[in-house]
Amino acid sequence: MFSFFRKKTPPTPLAPPSPAASAPTGGSLIGSALVTPINIPDPTASPPERQKWLAKLKASLGKTASGISVVFGGSVIDEALYESLEEALLMSDAGFPATQQLLLDLRRKVKETGVTHPVAMKNILIASLSELLQPLEKALVIGEHHPTVIMVAGVNGAGKTTSIGKLTRHLSDNKASVLLAAADTFRAAAREQLSIWADRNLVDIVSQEGGDPAAVSFDAVSAGKARGKDVILIDTAGRLPTQLHLMEELKKIKRVIQKADPGAPHEVLLVIDGNTGQNALTQVRAFDDTLGLTGLIVTKLDGTAKGGVLAAIARERPIPVYFIGVGEKLEDLETFNAREFAQALLA
Repeated sequence: MFSFFRKKTPPTPLAPPSPAASAPTGGSLIGSALVTPINIPDPTASPPERQKWLAKLKASLGKTASGISVVFGGSVIDEALYESLEEALLMSDAGFPATQQLLLDLRRKVKETGVTHPVAMKNILIASLSELLQPLEKALVIGEHHPTVIMVAGVNGAGKTTSIGKLTRHLSDNKASVLLAAADTFRAAAREQLSIWADRNLVDIVSQEGGDPAAVSFDAVSAGKARGKDVILIDTAGRLPTQLHLMEELKKIKRVIQKADPGAPHEVLLVIDGNTGQNALTQVRAFDDTLGLTGLIVTKLDGTAKGGVLAAIARERPIPVYFIGVGEKLEDLETFNAREFAQALLA
């Protein structure tokens, strides 16, 4: 690990972006997440890498896609097809409200366009799902604040600490200096796991055995500001939304962070396990009510995840999904794209 203090100077672009991949004025892209002012070329300029990742996503959601695709195997569009599609969408964890919204939109567009073949109907459904998921597609902005303070929450086992490690690697690889805060102070394994990620990524970590999580968070923000870090990632203890005293502790951590930096935390992320279905939506509701979430990281879509819960989240709590994970490797955490996800889920 190392620490250093440096003034931010205008960076030299690593490669001139193409017109199609140019970033908005004042920033550029990390993953497909906006970084300002660190100038990183858009990795979507490397189609083979993105295509490789998309193939993994499609394979991960393949069981759900097969279950939905079989609905369109006939030759006519009739009421039986709509009923089968409703059942398939519900089985994918899309939830009743999102399923009904998709079906109503589908019926309307089928009538307006006059399509008569199920394959054409399926293409309309992909477009409708893409439109529903579109509010979830948003870039994670890094660099508007110095440092950018990111507070990360989630239930035990969701992959929170691992996701922080992967995000740290993405940021470090793209020249952003990162400081980690081990605010899960009562679980030794969490501190050790975060320390391993800090060592792998050659970044600083603020940790204290048995200390107060809010105090560790305060120290980390203060240290990050003093050392001129670009990003401070704060790992909080995993907890269930029903553990009210622990949810209150999260509120305290957020309040104390604001004392160290009145504008912080600039991002409050929730890590959810894609395998938990509608329970993931319950977690989003509870943590959003408690903390005011700004973004989500959806993990473990390589397991038995059905994937449709993102439609339920978009319908009820359209909080941006900054990243989705389909494996344990560093490259298995990627930015969310509504159209890509809809195609993987339905095609």
